[in-house]
Amino acid sequence: MMRKPFIALVLIVLGLNATAQKMTTLFETSGGKQTPEYKDIISWWQRLDQASPLVTMKTMGMTDAGYPLHLVIVSNGSFTGFKEAHNQKKTVLLINNGIHPGEPDGIDASMLLVRDIVEKKTALPNNIILAIIPVYNIGGCLNRSAYYRIDQDGPEAFGSRGNSQGLDLNRDFIKCDSKEAFAFAEIFHQADPDIFIDNHVSNGADYQHIMTLLASQHNKLGGKMGEYMNKQFEPALYSLMKKEGYDLIPYVNDFGENVTDGWNEFWDSPRYSSGYASLFQTFAFVPETHMLKPYSLRVKATYALMKSFISFARDNGLQLQELRKEARKEVISATRFASSYKVDSSAATTITFKGFEAVRKKSAVSGLPRLFYDRTKPFTKQIPFYNQYTIQSYATKPRAYIIPQGWWKVIDRLNANKIIMRPLGRDSTIKVEAYYITKFRSAATPYQAHHANTNVEVERKEQTLTFRKGDWLIPMNQEGNRFLMETLEPYFEDSYFSWNFFDGILNNMEGYSAYHYEDIAAADVEKDPELKRLLEQKRAADTSFAHSASAQLSFIFNHSLFKDPNYMRYPVFRINE
Repeated sequence: MMRKPFIALVLIVLGLNATAQKMTTLFETSGGKQTPEYKDIISWWQRLDQASPLVTMKTMGMTDAGYPLHLVIVSNGSFTGFKEAHNQKKTVLLINNGIHPGEPDGIDASMLLVRDIVEKKTALPNNIILAIIPVYNIGGCLNRSAYYRIDQDGPEAFGSRGNSQGLDLNRDFIKCDSKEAFAFAEIFHQADPDIFIDNHVSNGADYQHIMTLLASQHNKLGGKMGEYMNKQFEPALYSLMKKEGYDLIPYVNDFGENVTDGWNEFWDSPRYSSGYASLFQTFAFVPETHMLKPYSLRVKATYALMKSFISFARDNGLQLQELRKEARKEVISATRFASSYKVDSSAATTITFKGFEAVRKKSAVSGLPRLFYDRTKPFTKQIPFYNQYTIQSYATKPRAYIIPQGWWKVIDRLNANKIIMRPLGRDSTIKVEAYYITKFRSAATPYQAHHANTNVEVERKEQTLTFRKGDWLIPMNQEGNRFLMETLEPYFEDSYFSWNFFDGILNNMEGYSAYHYEDIAAADVEKDPELKRLLEQKRAADTSFAHSASAQLSFIFNHSLFKDPNYMRYPVFRINE
């Protein structure tokens, strides 16, 4: 009685396997020289989804290119959701590909990896969930050419670095100027990955290594997670890759001829994918194959590294999950957060570096000396690697923040990152700590569509202010505490003030006609001895001020009740009591 159902099941399985067997890739049929166009990438994944019960392809949020992001989920057994997967103690790996479509190694390597899992050539452990973004920068992938990235050895044609707005999406994770970043935040927080991998190709110095690895900077990751990253996770990946035949080393953060002097570990602030993921207690990595290695070798190295991540997660997934859980408890209860770091130049580890001799020879273009890496002179040397950063300053955590509802661009970004907050139910008078921006430097040239504010200094004042119904109260007893400190404290390197979201306060909305205000200003100085003292003190200390009538008039105005009360007052208020 069981024979027919059994035969039917066998035929279904054989049919699925036969379909999967046909899933070759352009990378393979071209001999490792080509990568597919965007539409072909997506149709390939759709066919694999239809062919195998292990693969689920979901349509996610929209991008600047007018196409949605897709998310491919690979799992043994039925996948019912990421929350359920975490409850079942499964380890979630999120892999991002094509953030720079001119670096398509991960696009092809992911296709090969999952196809091999479906065909049983590579095993996916039962305790692992793979989540893969096939192409993140769709606009860049559509902008295809054989002439981008002149320094790179293949493939024959590929996409451009910028997205549909001309943005580098690997600088956009905090500021979210693109629809891609909003869509990514949705995916990231839904998946809540234990491990995040963002596949890239490096520029810079020439050397023998095919693959290098940038990891979340362990001091910034902090605590037991940081220690585990530095002492356990990274060394294990190096060992696993050695078994695969690759001499993996840290990302070569050097672009000149002095690479043998060693280099500082790349500082992945939250604008970058790995720095962003670290804010949510995720172990994050940016693999960087070397641009001058043939495309076929780079894809194979990326494949091997992803297999190594899976192997490590299979054996250590429960420990990763426990470390993340403990770190999240700590971030909720922490009373302060590091606000600046500095590399410790006295502390270095030693790595085995396989390079090529750097020499100077006559340039055929200019006739002047030029840098040249002589590949006929390879070497292996022990060199220093400076991967210790020390905390230079801390910022204390408030009990809560208040942001007036008019700053909706910031509110939108907090919402996208699942920050817990609530609107005030009625107009309320609240004692707060207010920051006044006393010093900053705005970049003279644009960077990623912004003129970044740096070297920020503030003055703190206790004030009792009235907030309106609908203004936002953000409690600081949540897992998003670190993200909030990084974005809302104005002097942090990738804060929303640094990225110009609050520049409206830097202009005085009130003014005066100098000829009329002169008499009012003179009267105010005469009746206010303290103002007179401050004015005279400023004249004595600043010669240019003493010789500028307009500067002195402005000084008096800015010490008067007539000035705009919001001028230079940072509109994110701290509740400390």
